[in-house]
Amino acid sequence: MSPTTGTATEKTTAPGVVSAAEPVPALSPATSTASAVPAPHDASPAGVRKVRSTAARFRHAVRRLPYLLVKGATKSVAIVALLLLWETAPRFGLVDRTFLPPFSEVAHAWWGLAVDGQLADNARASLTRSFGGFGLAVAVAVPLGLLIGWYRPVADLLGPLLEVFRNTAALALLPVFVLLLGIGETSKISIVVYACTWPILLNTISAVRNVDPTLLKLAKSMNLSAPRLFQKVILPASVPVMFTGIRLAGAVSILVLVAAEMIGAKAGLGYLINASQYNFAIPQMYAGIITISAIGVTFNQLLVTVERRLSSWRSPADS
Repeated sequence: MSPTTGTATEKTTAPGVVSAAEPVPALSPATSTASAVPAPHDASPAGVRKVRSTAARFRHAVRRLPYLLVKGATKSVAIVALLLLWETAPRFGLVDRTFLPPFSEVAHAWWGLAVDGQLADNARASLTRSFGGFGLAVAVAVPLGLLIGWYRPVADLLGPLLEVFRNTAALALLPVFVLLLGIGETSKISIVVYACTWPILLNTISAVRNVDPTLLKLAKSMNLSAPRLFQKVILPASVPVMFTGIRLAGAVSILVLVAAEMIGAKAGLGYLINASQYNFAIPQMYAGIITISAIGVTFNQLLVTVERRLSSWRSPADS
């Protein structure tokens, strides 16, 4: 064999035989399985980002938990102190417990009224009258306030009449409403409408008239029509002040109704308080008062939530 032939023989390999100079990496079972089976959906970048976002929100909530607990305790300390004072003052003889029973007795009386259904029936009657009158007042006062605040001739025409009635107390007109409309539901709802109209109306007029002039100039420079100017600038800028009047009207609707229910009513929280006083059921009387306070606070918080949603364009205030 010649040297040339021997060299050619050494470089030639049989088919299917792997040369030692060219090693082929071996595939592990895990690698082969992963290449054969597609990656699950959660392993995609979108799934990973979703998991990380959820974990980040959870960590943020955990970090804020001590702050929220401290904030809640700070807001509750005054109420807790008042209830402790209410409980201890009658028991130690600081006040006559006949006229101011301990809070535990009032809570027991409240539970008794709730169990036998008296509290629910009277609260339902009061809420129907109060919310009905409040809704009618909003439906009337908001458009009228926008009209008076936007159009000067309408303000000049109705201004003197508004000044006369805004300075007349609603309870002073209660006998007039009873004489004209009777002692039924109509007179009670009407007195609520009258009492709620003025806070909403006056605050709406003030809100429209006190819109930032810079906003109006910018809007007019964009050649907006009067309806578009009213929709895009006047209404959004008027919402905060307008809702101040609506929240005041929400409180007034309950207070005025309670006073109206003490005259000629057969159901309602005002009737419950008045009947308990006459029957010398003092714990039941305070139970009715507490119920009215709880309804007022809840209603106010509901209006605050609606206001925040309608005025979400504003920068959030530091809390």
